[in-house]
Amino acid sequence: MTHERVCEGLVNGTLHRSLSSASRAVVLAHGAGSNSESKLLVALAHAFADNGVDALRLDLPYRVDRPSGPPHPSGAARDREGLRQSADWLRRDHDQVYLGGHSYGGRQASMLVSEQPAVADGLLLLSYPLHPPRKPTQMRTEHLSKLVVRCLFVHGTRDPFGTIDEMRGALQLIPGRTELYIVQGAGHELKPVVQDPSEVVQRFLISAT
Repeated sequence: MTHERVCEGLVNGTLHRSLSSASRAVVLAHGAGSNSESKLLVALAHAFADNGVDALRLDLPYRVDRPSGPPHPSGAARDREGLRQSADWLRRDHDQVYLGGHSYGGRQASMLVSEQPAVADGLLLLSYPLHPPRKPTQMRTEHLSKLVVRCLFVHGTRDPFGTIDEMRGALQLIPGRTELYIVQGAGHELKPVVQDPSEVVQRFLISAT
């Protein structure tokens, strides 16, 4: 595996290239308080490359503009544009391109694909922020009924952004093929996946075929 820094338009991140000639690639976007150097994204990028899939760890536009702090709602469309440009950039050299993200990054990826299904061949949604902590009535599910690509949701049993039962209910709204991968005892940061991401990556690759 090799890796290189990428900076082209709103595409800013690190590309991990598989040692084989990969026909598939994945964009991995970080959560609201993080960046592309998060332990979760680094671990997943290595695991994807080890499984023959090129992986781009993306710094979303708001993070490129500001090294710290949360995203502002007014910039969400620009963050989605960064995801779109990243997918288009990878599609130049790959037959299949997937979008993935942790929390905010995954939510923006799912919103983009609900509007433009052709952007990605599948979604990997890690700790999807179904609602703010302790605010279960503020569900972020409006766009889920428009998702037609295959989706793998990875969710911990101790995630305050949504219970497992709430996640199962949300997945019922999605017309496309879905799978929920449950991480026992994990919180929003999915530390067990950081320690060993191989099963999540393999499960995703099976679900995406």
